[in-house]
Amino acid sequence: MIRYALRCDQGHDFDGWFRSSEAFDTTRAAGHVACTQCGSAKVEKSLMAPVVAAARQAEPAVNPAEAALQALRRQVEANSDYVGLKFADEARAMHEGRAPTRAIHGEAKLEEARKLIEEGVPVAPLPFIPRQKTN
Repeated sequence: MIRYALRCDQGHDFDGWFRSSEAFDTTRAAGHVACTQCGSAKVEKSLMAPVVAAARQAEPAVNPAEAALQALRRQVEANSDYVGLKFADEARAMHEGRAPTRAIHGEAKLEEARKLIEEGVPVAPLPFIPRQKTN
């Protein structure tokens, strides 16, 4: 995951987490990166300082953003079913009433996610890779 410092055209600063630089570019081009304060989709990367680890630390510092992401991951995993690559089909079936409604998370290609949004299916991207995909 890559954390970018972002700034909207109104001058609001905020952070965003993306799987890769290409994922940021694709997501922004699709209009899915918006300012957390005003909602503007005119967002650019702002100047960032690199994270440099100290030579020796007795205890690793806890980054508040990373802690929040871990808490979000635990909440999602504890309260929803992982449906993997069947996410788009499952979400659509629930929206259309063909399947019982429940909380799910999984994976969808960008085009599948776009179609869900166009159809009015309530979905949102998660800022982390599912554990089932990590080694």
